[in-house]
Amino acid sequence: MGGPVMRSAAMVIGLAVTLVAGCASSDEAAESVPTREPATAAVSPAVTAAPAGIITPLAESVEAMVIARGTGVVAALVDDGQQVLLIDGAGAPPREVPLPASAATVSAGPDGTVLAPAAGVVAQVDVTTGSVTEVPIDGEALSAAVLPDGRWAVGTADGTVLIVAPETGDVESTIGGLISVDALAVAGGTLAALDRHQTSINEVDVEDANLRMALRAGEGATQMTSDPFGRVMVTDTDGDELLVYTLDSLVLRQRYPAGPAPYAVAYDEKRDLVWVTLTGSNEVVGYDLSTGIPRERHRFATVQQPNSLAVDPADAALVVASATGDGLQRIPVEG
Repeated sequence: MGGPVMRSAAMVIGLAVTLVAGCASSDEAAESVPTREPATAAVSPAVTAAPAGIITPLAESVEAMVIARGTGVVAALVDDGQQVLLIDGAGAPPREVPLPASAATVSAGPDGTVLAPAAGVVAQVDVTTGSVTEVPIDGEALSAAVLPDGRWAVGTADGTVLIVAPETGDVESTIGGLISVDALAVAGGTLAALDRHQTSINEVDVEDANLRMALRAGEGATQMTSDPFGRVMVTDTDGDELLVYTLDSLVLRQRYPAGPAPYAVAYDEKRDLVWVTLTGSNEVVGYDLSTGIPRERHRFATVQQPNSLAVDPADAALVVASATGDGLQRIPVEG
C-alpha cells in the first residue's frame, strides 16, 4: 500500500509545475505546450483465458460503444464510423443505422439517444426508432457531451469546445486553446476536456467561455469518464495507470498502477466502482475508489482487444466490445 500512496503524493507535487493558469490566453496556452502523437490502445495479444460471461457474435469490429440513457440499448460504432449498430439484447439482431459522416465515437445523448460526432456534423440517433437528426458543426467534431442545462458541448480536432443549442444548432460560444478535444465529461456541473496531444485534462468554464486550469494526465492519456461524486477518471494508456481527478479546483486525487495499457473506462453507479479494460492483457478490472487508494474488487478475462466498455444500468452487467471482431461480451457481476 505504501508505494501507491507515495506515488500519489509525488504526482500531485510534480504536477504543480505543469498546471496551466486560467489567466493565460487560449492562443498562448496552445502555442507554449509540448505535444505528442496521441496515445492509442495497445495491440492486444491473443486470448489465452476463456472470456467471462456471454459472448454475442458480431460481424463487425466495434470502434466505440455506449448504452443510451434510460434504455438498455447498446449503440456500437462500426464500419470505420459509418454506421451504428443498435443492439436490444434478448437475441434480437442488431439494427443498422447509417450515419451522415464517419463518426469519431459515440457518447450518451439526452434520454433514449446517442451522439455521434463527425466532420461537419453531430448526429443524434434515437435508439428506439433509429431516426437520425443532424446538427451541423463547423469543424471536425471528435467528442460530445450533454451539459446539465441540456446544451451540448462539442470538442473538435483543432482544439475548440463549442457550446451548442441542439434545438436550433446555434453555436452559443466557442472556447479555443487546446490542441485537440478528444473526450469530454461533466462532473459536478463542471466540464472537463481531455487533450491527447498534450496528454492533459482541462477544466472548461462554460459560462465565461474560457479554459480554466489544466494538469498533465500521465504519459499518454486516452479515455475519460465521470461519476455523480464529481470525480473524473482518466486512463493513462502509455503510463499503465488509472488517474482520478476532482474538478472546480482541478486536483489529482488518486494515481494507481492499473496494469498493461488501460484504455476503456466506465463508472458503475450500483457498486460505486470504476471499471477499466486492459488492452495489454485482455482483462477488465473493477476498482473501489472510496478509501482514497483504488482497491481492486473484480477482475475478468475479456474478448480480444477490449477497446469499448459500458455498464448496463438495468442490471449493472458489464458490456465489453471487441475491436477485432470477437463480438460483444456481457459479464454479470455479483457483489
